[in-house]
Amino acid sequence: MAWVLFIALAVVTLGGGLAVVATRNVVHAALALLVSLVAVAGVYLLVYAEFLALVQVLIYGGAIVIVLVFAIMLTRSAEYPRTSDNRQWPLAAVAALGLLAVLVPAFLINAVQDTEAKNAAFTGIAQSLFTTWAVPFEIASLVLLVALIGAIIIARSGPGEN
Repeated sequence: MAWVLFIALAVVTLGGGLAVVATRNVVHAALALLVSLVAVAGVYLLVYAEFLALVQVLIYGGAIVIVLVFAIMLTRSAEYPRTSDNRQWPLAAVAALGLLAVLVPAFLINAVQDTEAKNAAFTGIAQSLFTTWAVPFEIASLVLLVALIGAIIIARSGPGEN
C-alpha cells in the first residue's frame, strides 16, 4: 500500500514540476508549484517525518507560494511581453537529461538497506530551532518582508518615477 501511495505522490510531484516549467502562465506555474510541494509533504508523511511535512506545507506551500503570487500580481508583467521565451531550453534539457543519467545509476547502485520506519524526537529539533537557528529564521523573514515591500513600492510608482 505504501508503494502505491509513494508512486502516486511521485507522479503528482513530477507532474507539478513539469507543469511549472512547461506552462506560459505564471499564475498557473505558481499553482503547479504548490501542488508539487504539497505532494512532497505527502512523501514526508509516508516516511513518518511529520515535522518536515508540516514545515513543507507551512513554509514552502504557504509562505513561498504566497510571496510568488504577490510578486506576480504586483509587478507590471505587461511591460515585458516576451521575457518567458528562452532560446536556451535545449541546453537546459540536455543538462537535465545528463543529471538524470548520473542520478539513476547512483540510486540503483546505492540502494537503501534499512527500511524500518523510525520516529524522530521533536525535542532535539525544537531545541535547535529555537536556540541555534532562531536568528537565521528571523533574518530570512525580514528579507522576505523587505522584498515584498519593495515589490509594492515598485508596482505603485508611476512611469518615470523610478
